[in-house]
Amino acid sequence: MQRITLVALATCLAAACTPTGAGDVVGQREFSGPPGSGEPNLYAVADGERVILTWLQPASGDHYALRFAVRVGGAWSEPGTIAENDRFFVNWADFPSLIEQADGVWLVHWPEKVADETYAYHVKLAVSSDAGQTWGEPFVPHRDDSPTEHGFVSMVPLEEGGAALVWLDGRQMTGREGAAHGDLDPGEMSLRATTVAADGSLGPDVLLDGRTCECCQTSMVQTLAGLVAVYRDRSEGEIRNIAVVRQVGDEWTEPVHVADDNWMYPGCPVNGPQVSAIDDAAVVAWFTAPEEKGSVKAAFSFDAGASFGGPIRIDDGDPLGRVDVELMADGGAAVVWMERTEGAAEIRIRRVGADGTVTASHVVSETSEARASGFPRIAKTADGVLVAWTEIGEKGGVRVAHIEMEVLDAGW
Repeated sequence: MQRITLVALATCLAAACTPTGAGDVVGQREFSGPPGSGEPNLYAVADGERVILTWLQPASGDHYALRFAVRVGGAWSEPGTIAENDRFFVNWADFPSLIEQADGVWLVHWPEKVADETYAYHVKLAVSSDAGQTWGEPFVPHRDDSPTEHGFVSMVPLEEGGAALVWLDGRQMTGREGAAHGDLDPGEMSLRATTVAADGSLGPDVLLDGRTCECCQTSMVQTLAGLVAVYRDRSEGEIRNIAVVRQVGDEWTEPVHVADDNWMYPGCPVNGPQVSAIDDAAVVAWFTAPEEKGSVKAAFSFDAGASFGGPIRIDDGDPLGRVDVELMADGGAAVVWMERTEGAAEIRIRRVGADGTVTASHVVSETSEARASGFPRIAKTADGVLVAWTEIGEKGGVRVAHIEMEVLDAGW
Protein backbone atom coordinates (compact mmCIF):
# COMPACT_ATOMS: atom_id res chain seq x y z
CA MET A 1 0.00 0.00 0.00
CA GLN A 2 1.32 3.42 -0.91
CA ARG A 3 2.12 6.02 1.72
CA ILE A 4 -0.02 9.14 1.61
CA THR A 5 0.36 12.45 3.38
CA LEU A 6 -1.28 12.86 6.76
CA VAL A 7 -3.34 15.81 5.47
CA ALA A 8 -4.71 13.74 2.63
CA LEU A 9 -5.27 10.85 5.01
CA ALA A 10 -7.39 12.98 7.34
CA THR A 11 -9.46 14.11 4.37
CA CYS A 12 -10.11 10.64 3.02
CA LEU A 13 -11.13 9.38 6.47
CA ALA A 14 -13.63 12.14 7.14
CA ALA A 15 -16.45 10.20 5.48
CA ALA A 16 -15.37 6.75 6.66
CA CYS A 17 -18.20 4.39 7.58
CA THR A 18 -18.36 2.07 10.57
CA PRO A 19 -17.38 -1.50 9.62
CA THR A 20 -20.12 -4.03 10.30
CA GLY A 21 -20.47 -7.79 10.37
CA ALA A 22 -18.00 -10.57 11.07
CA GLY A 23 -16.91 -13.26 8.63
CA ASP A 24 -16.06 -16.90 9.23
CA VAL A 25 -14.22 -18.31 12.22
CA VAL A 26 -10.52 -18.38 11.34
CA GLY A 27 -7.32 -19.77 12.78
CA GLN A 28 -5.85 -23.14 13.60
CA ARG A 29 -5.53 -23.73 17.33
CA GLU A 30 -1.96 -24.73 18.11
CA PHE A 31 -1.56 -24.42 21.87
CA SER A 32 -3.75 -25.10 24.89
CA GLY A 33 -2.70 -24.33 28.44
CA PRO A 34 -3.98 -26.31 31.43
CA PRO A 35 -7.28 -25.47 33.15
CA GLY A 36 -7.01 -22.27 35.16
CA SER A 37 -4.15 -20.83 33.11
CA GLY A 38 -4.50 -17.25 31.92
CA GLU A 39 -2.94 -13.83 31.34
CA PRO A 40 -1.11 -14.81 28.10
CA ASN A 41 1.36 -12.58 26.30
CA LEU A 42 3.29 -13.03 23.03
CA TYR A 43 6.69 -11.79 21.86
CA ALA A 44 7.98 -12.37 18.34
CA VAL A 45 11.70 -12.66 17.53
CA ALA A 46 13.38 -12.44 14.10
CA ASP A 47 10.27 -11.52 12.10
CA GLY A 48 8.22 -14.20 13.78
CA GLU A 49 10.55 -17.12 13.13
CA ARG A 50 10.36 -17.60 16.91
CA VAL A 51 7.53 -16.52 19.18
CA ILE A 52 7.65 -16.70 22.98
CA LEU A 53 4.42 -17.18 24.93
CA THR A 54 4.17 -16.42 28.66
CA TRP A 55 1.25 -17.05 31.03
CA LEU A 56 0.32 -17.68 34.66
CA GLN A 57 -1.20 -20.89 35.99
CA PRO A 58 -2.17 -22.30 39.39
CA ALA A 59 0.52 -24.41 41.06
CA SER A 60 0.69 -26.14 44.44
CA GLY A 61 -1.32 -24.69 47.30
CA ASP A 62 -1.91 -20.98 46.82
CA HIS A 63 1.13 -20.64 44.54
CA TYR A 64 1.08 -19.58 40.91
CA ALA A 65 3.70 -20.41 38.29
CA LEU A 66 4.90 -18.06 35.55
CA ARG A 67 5.40 -20.32 32.53
CA PHE A 68 6.68 -19.98 28.96
CA ALA A 69 6.79 -21.90 25.68
CA VAL A 70 8.55 -21.14 22.40
CA ARG A 71 7.17 -21.60 18.88
CA VAL A 72 9.74 -22.43 16.19
CA GLY A 73 8.76 -23.52 12.69
CA GLY A 74 5.12 -23.95 13.69
CA ALA A 75 5.90 -26.28 16.62
CA TRP A 76 5.71 -25.42 20.31
CA SER A 77 8.32 -26.41 22.88
CA GLU A 78 7.49 -28.08 26.16
CA PRO A 79 6.56 -25.41 28.73
CA GLY A 80 9.21 -24.14 31.13
CA THR A 81 8.87 -22.35 34.47
CA ILE A 82 10.30 -18.89 35.13
CA ALA A 83 9.18 -18.46 38.74
CA GLU A 84 6.70 -19.88 41.23
CA ASN A 85 5.43 -18.26 44.43
CA ASP A 86 2.38 -17.09 46.37
CA ARG A 87 3.10 -13.38 45.84
CA PHE A 88 2.21 -12.92 42.17
CA PHE A 89 -0.34 -10.18 41.62
CA VAL A 90 -2.60 -12.25 39.37
CA ASN A 91 -4.72 -9.79 37.45
CA TRP A 92 -6.77 -9.97 34.25
CA ALA A 93 -5.40 -6.65 32.93
CA ASP A 94 -1.85 -6.35 34.36
CA PHE A 95 0.09 -9.43 33.33
CA PRO A 96 3.72 -10.55 32.81
CA SER A 97 5.71 -10.09 29.61
CA LEU A 98 9.04 -11.26 28.18
CA ILE A 99 11.42 -9.85 25.56
CA GLU A 100 14.69 -11.01 23.97
CA GLN A 101 17.50 -8.44 24.03
CA ALA A 102 20.05 -7.81 21.27
CA ASP A 103 22.56 -10.22 22.84
CA GLY A 104 20.00 -13.01 23.10
CA VAL A 105 19.43 -12.53 26.84
CA TRP A 106 15.80 -12.81 27.92
CA LEU A 107 14.24 -10.21 30.21
CA VAL A 108 10.94 -10.99 31.94
CA HIS A 109 8.71 -8.86 34.13
CA TRP A 110 5.87 -9.69 36.48
CA PRO A 111 3.82 -7.83 39.15
CA GLU A 112 4.37 -9.04 42.72
CA LYS A 113 2.50 -8.23 45.93
CA VAL A 114 4.47 -6.41 48.67
CA ALA A 115 1.71 -5.81 51.26
CA ASP A 116 -1.88 -6.83 52.02
CA GLU A 117 -3.52 -3.81 50.36
CA THR A 118 -5.12 -4.60 47.01
CA TYR A 119 -2.90 -2.33 44.93
CA ALA A 120 0.34 -2.78 46.88
CA TYR A 121 2.53 -4.42 44.27
CA HIS A 122 5.85 -3.82 42.57
CA VAL A 123 7.47 -4.69 39.26
CA LYS A 124 9.93 -7.57 39.33
CA LEU A 125 12.46 -8.28 36.56
CA ALA A 126 14.65 -11.33 35.95
CA VAL A 127 17.12 -12.28 33.21
CA SER A 128 18.08 -15.55 31.57
CA SER A 129 21.18 -16.10 29.44
CA ASP A 130 20.22 -19.63 28.38
CA ALA A 131 16.78 -19.26 26.77
CA GLY A 132 14.85 -19.72 29.99
CA GLN A 133 16.64 -22.74 31.41
CA THR A 134 17.89 -20.76 34.41
CA TRP A 135 17.00 -17.34 35.77
CA GLY A 136 18.89 -14.73 37.75
CA GLU A 137 17.78 -13.21 41.04
CA PRO A 138 14.69 -10.98 40.58
CA PHE A 139 15.17 -7.23 40.99
CA VAL A 140 13.00 -4.09 41.02
CA PRO A 141 13.49 -1.46 38.27
CA HIS A 142 11.77 1.47 40.04
CA ARG A 143 13.43 3.43 42.84
CA ASP A 144 10.25 3.85 44.87
CA ASP A 145 9.54 1.13 47.42
CA SER A 146 6.21 2.41 48.80
CA PRO A 147 3.43 -0.21 49.09
CA THR A 148 1.54 1.24 46.13
CA GLU A 149 0.75 0.20 42.58
CA HIS A 150 3.63 -0.22 40.12
CA GLY A 151 2.63 -2.10 36.99
CA PHE A 152 1.32 -2.14 33.42
CA VAL A 153 4.87 -2.46 32.14
CA SER A 154 6.02 -2.26 28.51
CA MET A 155 9.56 -3.37 27.58
CA VAL A 156 11.59 -2.89 24.39
CA PRO A 157 15.07 -4.26 23.58
CA LEU A 158 17.64 -1.60 22.67
CA GLU A 159 19.99 -1.92 19.69
CA GLU A 160 23.00 -1.14 21.88
CA GLY A 161 22.00 -3.88 24.33
CA GLY A 162 19.82 -3.93 27.37
CA ALA A 163 16.23 -2.73 27.37
CA ALA A 164 13.97 0.24 28.01
CA LEU A 165 10.76 0.03 30.00
CA VAL A 166 7.84 2.22 30.99
CA TRP A 167 5.28 1.58 33.71
CA LEU A 168 2.44 3.15 35.67
CA ASP A 169 3.74 4.29 39.06
CA GLY A 170 1.51 4.92 42.08
CA ARG A 171 4.05 6.38 44.48
CA GLN A 172 1.84 9.49 44.80
CA MET A 173 -1.32 7.41 45.31
CA THR A 174 -0.88 6.52 48.98
CA GLY A 175 -4.57 7.17 49.65
CA ARG A 176 -5.99 4.93 46.94
CA GLU A 177 -7.48 2.29 49.28
CA GLY A 178 -9.31 4.92 51.30
CA ALA A 179 -10.37 6.78 48.18
CA ALA A 180 -12.22 3.70 47.00
CA HIS A 181 -14.55 4.32 49.96
CA GLY A 182 -14.65 8.11 49.55
CA ASP A 183 -12.31 8.79 52.46
CA LEU A 184 -9.16 10.19 50.89
CA ASP A 185 -7.79 11.97 47.85
CA PRO A 186 -6.10 9.07 46.03
CA GLY A 187 -3.27 11.13 44.54
CA GLU A 188 -2.01 10.85 40.98
CA MET A 189 -0.90 7.88 38.90
CA SER A 190 2.16 8.68 36.78
CA LEU A 191 4.03 7.23 33.81
CA ARG A 192 7.74 6.63 34.37
CA ALA A 193 10.62 5.11 32.39
CA THR A 194 14.06 3.61 32.92
CA THR A 195 16.61 1.41 31.18
CA VAL A 196 18.29 -1.85 32.12
CA ALA A 197 21.82 -2.25 30.74
CA ALA A 198 23.26 -5.54 29.57
CA ASP A 199 25.03 -5.89 32.91
CA GLY A 200 21.78 -5.32 34.82
CA SER A 201 22.53 -1.77 35.95
CA LEU A 202 19.62 0.66 35.93
CA GLY A 203 19.41 4.01 34.16
CA PRO A 204 17.66 7.09 35.57
CA ASP A 205 14.08 6.81 36.85
CA VAL A 206 12.37 9.38 34.58
CA LEU A 207 8.93 10.95 35.00
CA LEU A 208 7.14 11.07 31.62
CA ASP A 209 3.65 12.19 32.68
CA GLY A 210 2.54 13.16 36.18
CA ARG A 211 -1.17 12.41 35.73
CA THR A 212 -2.39 9.35 33.81
CA CYS A 213 -5.22 6.87 33.81
CA GLU A 214 -4.79 4.56 36.79
CA CYS A 215 -4.96 1.09 35.28
CA CYS A 216 -4.92 1.09 31.47
CA GLN A 217 -2.13 -0.79 29.72
CA THR A 218 0.88 1.01 28.31
CA SER A 219 2.66 0.06 25.09
CA MET A 220 6.06 0.96 23.63
CA VAL A 221 8.07 0.36 20.43
CA GLN A 222 11.47 1.22 18.98
CA THR A 223 11.52 3.27 15.75
CA LEU A 224 14.50 4.44 13.73
CA ALA A 225 14.10 7.82 15.43
CA GLY A 226 13.82 6.47 18.97
CA LEU A 227 11.35 5.06 21.48
CA VAL A 228 7.60 5.73 21.24
CA ALA A 229 5.32 5.02 24.22
CA VAL A 230 1.51 5.24 24.26
CA TYR A 231 -0.89 5.23 27.20
CA ARG A 232 -4.23 6.64 28.35
CA ASP A 233 -3.92 10.18 29.64
CA ARG A 234 -6.13 11.78 32.31
CA SER A 235 -6.89 15.48 32.33
CA GLU A 236 -8.05 17.53 35.31
CA GLY A 237 -11.52 17.34 33.76
CA GLU A 238 -11.33 13.51 33.53
CA ILE A 239 -10.87 13.45 29.74
CA ARG A 240 -9.21 10.10 28.93
CA ASN A 241 -7.50 10.54 25.55
CA ILE A 242 -4.68 8.36 24.24
CA ALA A 243 -1.30 10.10 24.55
CA VAL A 244 2.14 9.52 23.09
CA VAL A 245 5.61 10.43 24.36
CA ARG A 246 8.78 9.98 22.29
CA GLN A 247 12.44 9.72 23.13
CA VAL A 248 14.40 12.11 20.92
CA GLY A 249 18.11 11.73 21.57
CA ASP A 250 18.48 11.52 25.34
CA GLU A 251 15.29 13.46 26.09
CA TRP A 252 11.61 12.54 26.23
CA THR A 253 9.05 14.83 24.59
CA GLU A 254 6.04 16.34 26.29
CA PRO A 255 2.87 14.21 25.91
CA VAL A 256 0.61 14.84 22.91
CA HIS A 257 -2.67 13.16 22.02
CA VAL A 258 -2.96 10.65 19.20
CA ALA A 259 -6.52 11.90 18.64
CA ASP A 260 -9.00 14.08 20.53
CA ASP A 261 -11.73 11.60 21.45
CA ASN A 262 -12.93 13.86 24.28
CA TRP A 263 -13.97 10.84 26.35
CA MET A 264 -14.96 12.12 29.77
CA TYR A 265 -14.97 9.19 32.18
CA PRO A 266 -14.87 9.45 35.98
CA GLY A 267 -12.91 6.22 36.49
CA CYS A 268 -10.36 4.01 34.80
CA PRO A 269 -11.85 1.99 31.90
CA VAL A 270 -9.06 -0.65 32.16
CA ASN A 271 -8.69 -0.63 28.38
CA GLY A 272 -5.29 0.58 27.23
CA PRO A 273 -3.85 1.29 23.77
CA GLN A 274 -1.30 -0.73 21.81
CA VAL A 275 1.36 0.39 19.32
CA SER A 276 3.39 -1.41 16.66
CA ALA A 277 6.15 -0.07 14.40
CA ILE A 278 8.46 -0.91 11.49
CA ASP A 279 11.31 1.56 10.89
CA ASP A 280 9.61 4.98 11.23
CA ALA A 281 6.08 3.81 10.43
CA ALA A 282 3.81 3.14 13.40
CA VAL A 283 0.19 2.34 14.18
CA VAL A 284 -1.75 2.83 17.41
CA ALA A 285 -5.02 1.02 18.19
CA TRP A 286 -7.28 1.88 21.11
CA PHE A 287 -10.78 1.80 22.61
CA THR A 288 -12.80 4.92 23.40
CA ALA A 289 -16.41 5.66 24.36
CA PRO A 290 -17.40 9.35 24.36
CA GLU A 291 -21.10 9.82 25.15
CA GLU A 292 -21.20 6.09 26.02
CA LYS A 293 -20.71 5.15 22.36
CA GLY A 294 -17.87 2.66 22.25
CA SER A 295 -15.51 2.26 19.31
CA VAL A 296 -12.14 0.76 18.46
CA LYS A 297 -9.90 3.02 16.39
CA ALA A 298 -6.50 2.97 14.73
CA ALA A 299 -4.23 5.79 13.56
CA PHE A 300 -1.05 5.63 11.49
CA SER A 301 2.17 7.64 11.68
CA PHE A 302 5.00 7.83 9.14
CA ASP A 303 7.31 10.04 11.20
CA ALA A 304 8.04 7.82 14.21
CA GLY A 305 5.01 8.97 16.18
CA ALA A 306 5.59 12.73 15.79
CA SER A 307 2.19 13.04 14.06
CA PHE A 308 -0.73 10.77 13.29
CA GLY A 309 -3.36 10.60 10.60
CA GLY A 310 -7.06 10.70 11.36
CA PRO A 311 -8.53 7.81 13.36
CA ILE A 312 -10.02 4.88 11.44
CA ARG A 313 -12.87 2.95 13.02
CA ILE A 314 -12.16 -0.77 13.35
CA ASP A 315 -14.98 -2.39 15.35
CA ASP A 316 -18.30 -3.83 14.19
CA GLY A 317 -20.61 -1.61 16.23
CA ASP A 318 -20.56 -2.85 19.85
CA PRO A 319 -16.97 -3.37 21.02
CA LEU A 320 -15.61 -4.20 24.45
CA GLY A 321 -12.19 -3.03 23.28
CA ARG A 322 -9.20 -4.93 24.76
CA VAL A 323 -7.22 -4.29 21.59
CA ASP A 324 -3.88 -5.35 20.18
CA VAL A 325 -2.25 -4.47 16.85
CA GLU A 326 0.60 -5.51 14.54
CA LEU A 327 1.99 -3.37 11.72
CA MET A 328 2.62 -5.54 8.67
CA ALA A 329 5.34 -5.34 6.02
CA ASP A 330 2.95 -3.87 3.42
CA GLY A 331 2.19 -0.83 5.61
CA GLY A 332 -1.22 -2.03 6.77
CA ALA A 333 -2.02 -3.48 10.18
CA ALA A 334 -3.85 -6.40 11.76
CA VAL A 335 -6.05 -5.41 14.71
CA VAL A 336 -7.61 -7.79 17.23
CA TRP A 337 -10.31 -6.78 19.70
CA MET A 338 -13.36 -8.07 21.58
CA GLU A 339 -16.87 -7.42 20.22
CA ARG A 340 -20.14 -7.96 22.09
CA THR A 341 -22.64 -10.42 20.64
CA GLU A 342 -26.06 -11.50 21.86
CA GLY A 343 -25.43 -12.85 25.33
CA ALA A 344 -21.68 -13.28 24.84
CA ALA A 345 -18.68 -11.81 23.03
CA GLU A 346 -16.20 -12.68 20.29
CA ILE A 347 -12.53 -12.10 19.65
CA ARG A 348 -12.33 -10.59 16.17
CA ILE A 349 -9.56 -9.62 13.78
CA ARG A 350 -9.37 -7.54 10.60
CA ARG A 351 -6.85 -5.79 8.39
CA VAL A 352 -6.76 -2.00 8.09
CA GLY A 353 -4.75 0.31 5.85
CA ALA A 354 -3.48 3.83 6.42
CA ASP A 355 -5.85 5.01 3.65
CA GLY A 356 -8.87 3.77 5.63
CA THR A 357 -9.27 0.47 3.76
CA VAL A 358 -10.60 -2.32 5.98
CA THR A 359 -11.26 -5.96 5.22
CA ALA A 360 -14.16 -7.99 6.56
CA SER A 361 -13.63 -8.93 10.19
CA HIS A 362 -13.21 -12.57 11.20
CA VAL A 363 -13.98 -14.40 14.43
CA VAL A 364 -11.01 -15.95 16.20
CA SER A 365 -13.00 -17.37 19.10
CA GLU A 366 -16.16 -17.00 21.10
CA THR A 367 -15.47 -15.51 24.53
CA SER A 368 -17.14 -13.69 27.39
CA GLU A 369 -17.42 -10.12 28.62
CA ALA A 370 -16.15 -11.30 32.02
CA ARG A 371 -12.86 -9.91 33.28
CA ALA A 372 -11.54 -13.48 33.48
CA SER A 373 -11.51 -13.62 29.67
CA GLY A 374 -8.65 -11.13 29.77
CA PHE A 375 -7.04 -9.41 26.81
CA PRO A 376 -6.28 -11.13 23.47
CA ARG A 377 -2.70 -10.65 22.28
CA ILE A 378 -1.29 -10.78 18.72
CA ALA A 379 2.17 -11.44 17.26
CA LYS A 380 3.49 -11.82 13.72
CA THR A 381 4.87 -15.07 12.38
CA ALA A 382 6.72 -15.71 9.13
CA ASP A 383 3.44 -16.55 7.36
CA GLY A 384 0.66 -14.95 9.38
CA VAL A 385 -0.18 -14.02 12.96
CA LEU A 386 -0.72 -15.73 16.28
CA VAL A 387 -3.55 -14.73 18.60
CA ALA A 388 -3.47 -15.73 22.28
CA TRP A 389 -6.39 -15.45 24.69
CA THR A 390 -7.91 -16.95 27.85
CA GLU A 391 -10.82 -19.35 27.44
CA ILE A 392 -12.92 -19.28 30.60
CA GLY A 393 -14.83 -22.14 32.20
CA GLU A 394 -13.93 -25.26 34.15
CA LYS A 395 -11.84 -26.66 31.29
CA GLY A 396 -10.66 -23.31 29.99
CA GLY A 397 -7.20 -21.82 29.94
CA VAL A 398 -4.71 -20.18 27.61
CA ARG A 399 -5.32 -20.78 23.92
CA VAL A 400 -3.24 -19.80 20.87
CA ALA A 401 -4.38 -19.90 17.24
CA HIS A 402 -2.42 -19.29 14.05
CA ILE A 403 -4.06 -17.35 11.22
CA GLU A 404 -2.41 -17.54 7.81
CA MET A 405 -1.67 -14.37 5.88
CA GLU A 406 -3.87 -15.23 2.93
CA VAL A 407 -6.85 -15.45 5.28
CA LEU A 408 -6.07 -12.03 6.75
CA ASP A 409 -5.47 -10.55 3.31
CA ALA A 410 -8.74 -11.72 1.76
CA GLY A 411 -10.35 -8.64 0.24
CA TRP A 412 -7.22 -6.52 0.87
